[in-house]
Amino acid sequence: MPEITPFHIAIPVHNLAECRTFYGEILNCEEGRSSDHWVDFNLFGHQLVIHYKPKAKDEELHVNPVDGKDVPVPHYGVVLPWDTFKSFSEELIAKGVRFVIEPYIRFKGEVGEQATMFFLDPAGNALEFKAFKDMGQLFAK
Repeated sequence: MPEITPFHIAIPVHNLAECRTFYGEILNCEEGRSSDHWVDFNLFGHQLVIHYKPKAKDEELHVNPVDGKDVPVPHYGVVLPWDTFKSFSEELIAKGVRFVIEPYIRFKGEVGEQATMFFLDPAGNALEFKAFKDMGQLFAK
Protein backbone atom coordinates (compact mmCIF):
# COMPACT_ATOMS: atom_id res chain seq x y z
CA MET A 1 0.00 0.00 0.00
CA PRO A 2 1.43 3.44 -0.87
CA GLU A 3 2.14 5.95 1.87
CA ILE A 4 -1.09 7.50 3.10
CA THR A 5 -1.35 11.27 2.79
CA PRO A 6 -3.81 13.48 4.68
CA PHE A 7 -7.19 14.02 3.10
CA HIS A 8 -9.07 17.32 3.09
CA ILE A 9 -12.82 17.50 3.61
CA ALA A 10 -15.02 20.58 3.99
CA ILE A 11 -18.48 20.13 5.49
CA PRO A 12 -21.44 22.47 5.97
CA VAL A 13 -22.56 23.51 9.46
CA HIS A 14 -25.40 25.87 10.36
CA ASN A 15 -23.98 26.86 13.76
CA LEU A 16 -20.25 27.55 13.54
CA ALA A 17 -19.79 28.18 17.28
CA GLU A 18 -21.60 24.99 18.37
CA CYS A 19 -19.70 22.85 15.87
CA ARG A 20 -16.39 24.53 16.74
CA THR A 21 -16.96 23.44 20.35
CA PHE A 22 -17.98 19.91 19.29
CA TYR A 23 -14.92 19.29 17.11
CA GLY A 24 -12.54 21.04 19.50
CA GLU A 25 -13.79 19.81 22.88
CA ILE A 26 -15.71 16.60 22.21
CA LEU A 27 -13.51 15.15 19.44
CA ASN A 28 -10.33 16.87 20.74
CA CYS A 29 -9.37 18.18 17.29
CA GLU A 30 -6.67 20.86 17.31
CA GLU A 31 -7.91 24.05 15.68
CA GLY A 32 -5.98 25.62 12.83
CA ARG A 33 -6.79 28.66 10.70
CA SER A 34 -10.25 30.20 10.83
CA SER A 35 -12.43 33.09 9.73
CA ASP A 36 -15.97 34.28 10.42
CA HIS A 37 -17.30 31.56 8.10
CA TRP A 38 -14.99 28.55 8.48
CA VAL A 39 -12.64 26.74 10.87
CA ASP A 40 -9.83 24.24 10.08
CA PHE A 41 -9.31 21.24 12.38
CA ASN A 42 -6.73 18.47 12.64
CA LEU A 43 -8.84 15.29 12.61
CA PHE A 44 -6.33 12.53 13.39
CA GLY A 45 -3.83 14.09 10.97
CA HIS A 46 -6.39 15.00 8.29
CA GLN A 47 -7.71 18.45 7.43
CA LEU A 48 -11.38 18.90 8.30
CA VAL A 49 -12.92 22.29 7.60
CA ILE A 50 -16.33 23.31 8.90
CA HIS A 51 -17.96 25.94 6.69
CA TYR A 52 -20.98 27.99 7.70
CA LYS A 53 -24.04 27.29 5.57
CA PRO A 54 -27.53 28.43 6.56
CA LYS A 55 -29.70 25.61 7.83
CA ALA A 56 -31.73 23.95 5.10
CA LYS A 57 -35.18 22.50 5.57
CA ASP A 58 -35.12 19.49 7.85
CA GLU A 59 -33.94 16.52 5.88
CA GLU A 60 -34.61 13.01 7.04
CA LEU A 61 -31.46 11.01 7.74
CA HIS A 62 -30.98 8.50 4.91
CA VAL A 63 -29.72 5.04 5.88
CA ASN A 64 -28.60 1.88 4.12
CA PRO A 65 -28.56 -1.55 5.78
CA VAL A 66 -25.10 -2.93 6.60
CA ASP A 67 -24.54 -5.90 8.91
CA GLY A 68 -28.07 -5.56 10.30
CA LYS A 69 -27.65 -1.86 11.18
CA ASP A 70 -28.99 1.30 9.54
CA VAL A 71 -25.86 3.13 8.39
CA PRO A 72 -26.33 6.88 7.74
CA VAL A 73 -25.46 8.09 4.25
CA PRO A 74 -23.50 10.23 3.60
CA HIS A 75 -20.91 9.95 6.37
CA TYR A 76 -17.17 10.52 6.83
CA GLY A 77 -14.56 9.61 9.42
CA VAL A 78 -11.19 8.02 10.01
CA VAL A 79 -9.88 4.46 10.21
CA LEU A 80 -8.02 4.38 13.51
CA PRO A 81 -5.56 1.93 15.06
CA TRP A 82 -7.41 -0.71 17.12
CA ASP A 83 -6.27 0.60 20.54
CA THR A 84 -6.96 4.23 19.56
CA PHE A 85 -10.51 3.30 18.52
CA LYS A 86 -11.10 1.68 21.91
CA SER A 87 -9.86 4.66 23.95
CA PHE A 88 -11.55 7.21 21.63
CA SER A 89 -14.92 5.43 21.84
CA GLU A 90 -14.61 5.27 25.65
CA GLU A 91 -13.91 9.03 25.75
CA LEU A 92 -16.97 9.74 23.59
CA ILE A 93 -19.17 7.57 25.84
CA ALA A 94 -17.82 9.39 28.93
CA LYS A 95 -18.62 12.75 27.28
CA GLY A 96 -22.22 11.66 26.66
CA VAL A 97 -22.09 11.47 22.85
CA ARG A 98 -25.35 10.06 21.51
CA PHE A 99 -24.62 7.34 18.98
CA VAL A 100 -26.58 6.52 15.84
CA ILE A 101 -24.80 3.13 16.01
CA GLU A 102 -22.99 2.41 19.27
CA PRO A 103 -19.43 1.04 19.13
CA TYR A 104 -19.45 -2.65 18.20
CA ILE A 105 -17.59 -5.27 16.14
CA ARG A 106 -18.92 -5.59 12.57
CA PHE A 107 -18.45 -8.69 10.40
CA LYS A 108 -17.21 -10.61 13.45
CA GLY A 109 -15.23 -13.69 12.42
CA GLU A 110 -15.35 -12.69 8.72
CA VAL A 111 -12.94 -11.06 6.30
CA GLY A 112 -12.94 -7.33 7.08
CA GLU A 113 -13.83 -7.70 10.77
CA GLN A 114 -13.84 -4.20 12.23
CA ALA A 115 -14.83 -2.05 15.17
CA THR A 116 -17.14 0.79 14.17
CA MET A 117 -19.35 3.55 15.58
CA PHE A 118 -21.54 6.30 14.13
CA PHE A 119 -22.73 9.59 15.60
CA LEU A 120 -23.86 13.02 14.39
CA ASP A 121 -22.24 16.41 14.86
CA PRO A 122 -24.51 19.30 15.99
CA ALA A 123 -25.23 20.15 12.32
CA GLY A 124 -26.46 16.61 11.61
CA ASN A 125 -23.36 15.47 9.68
CA ALA A 126 -22.83 11.72 10.22
CA LEU A 127 -19.39 10.52 11.31
CA GLU A 128 -18.04 6.98 11.34
CA PHE A 129 -14.86 5.95 13.07
CA LYS A 130 -13.62 2.40 12.62
CA ALA A 131 -10.64 0.15 13.22
CA PHE A 132 -9.44 -3.15 11.80
CA LYS A 133 -7.64 -5.70 13.96
CA ASP A 134 -5.75 -6.53 10.75
CA MET A 135 -5.17 -3.33 8.77
CA GLY A 136 -4.20 -5.52 5.85
CA GLN A 137 -7.92 -6.30 5.47
CA LEU A 138 -8.93 -2.67 4.91
CA PHE A 139 -9.74 -3.39 1.25
CA ALA A 140 -10.19 -7.17 1.50
CA LYS A 141 -13.04 -8.75 -0.48
